Amino acid sequence: MSIIFNCTVSEIKDAATSLRSGNLVAFPTETVYGLGADASNIDAVKTIYQVKNRPTDHPLIVHISSMSNLAKWARRIPSYAITLARTFWPGPMTLILPRTELARDFITGGQDSVGIRVPLHSVTLTLLKEFEAQGGLGVAAPSANRFGALSPTTAEAVLEELSDYLRATDLVLDGGPSLVGVESTIIDCTQNVPTILRPGAITATMIGNLLGISVMLETQSLGNQIKAPGLLKSHYTPSAKVFLTGIPKPGDGFIALAPFKTPEGAIRLSSPVTNEEYAQILYQSLRKADTKKIEKVFVIPPTGGDIAVAINDRLIRCAFKN
Repeated sequence: MSIIFNCTVSEIKDAATSLRSGNLVAFPTETVYGLGADASNIDAVKTIYQVKNRPTDHPLIVHISSMSNLAKWARRIPSYAITLARTFWPGPMTLILPRTELARDFITGGQDSVGIRVPLHSVTLTLLKEFEAQGGLGVAAPSANRFGALSPTTAEAVLEELSDYLRATDLVLDGGPSLVGVESTIIDCTQNVPTILRPGAITATMIGNLLGISVMLETQSLGNQIKAPGLLKSHYTPSAKVFLTGIPKPGDGFIALAPFKTPEGAIRLSSPVTNEEYAQILYQSLRKADTKKIEKVFVIPPTGGDIAVAINDRLIRCAFKN
């Protein structure tokens, strides 16, 4: 495994060639870092599942360089999905659409739909364009972490998660810290109206204002078929136990917006000023707790209808195991 710190055009071209050869490439996006493989290469995609220890019925998201490639992977695309793609791509939004024959079972978890995204990061857009120029059709990529663990938002976090599992021929592209910090909004576009399966930076209000409709958030229980990544009740979990209520004792971790004072003896892990900053550093803060071997982390969740909805979704899944 090699890490590339200075992602020149030449090095990104080599990374695209490596993908075409069946290797894995971890890459930055504006949300979190992804672990990519050629989406048409069954053996490469199987390696993703092995590295992550991910159940094979959990579908992957296919990353493309622009919406002009959408019809290769999806069919019966509703007009509202085209409007969403034109408005929010490149950006932190994944669309679930009826699949074409190109999106095979090893990508979709055996489902008749596929998740598609155009990420907003210069390194990865260059990688995807070069990959497609070399004959590739799309890059399948979940987050670059072990299944159920915290998503990485830096290249260093990718190495912490996966260095013991990646091969010598695999690559990690360092594109700096992710600017959003939580995973993309996932929107089910297989019905007459869109439904949010996973909240993110593209909010229900933004979607509703664009389309002139009320957009619902659908919750899934463990017994239902998994339509999209990151929907288990327990997910995005650090080693530390996360509590959304209660008062920390001395030695416990504490995360809250800056105006909240740190309880006596607690270890302040972060003090974000805005909800956007809260999202950006949330996973880094929880990783810090594990680095410091803190056993309990108490969190005061943010409020509001913006990205706070996504933050609370992740925190609830973080804390579910408790």
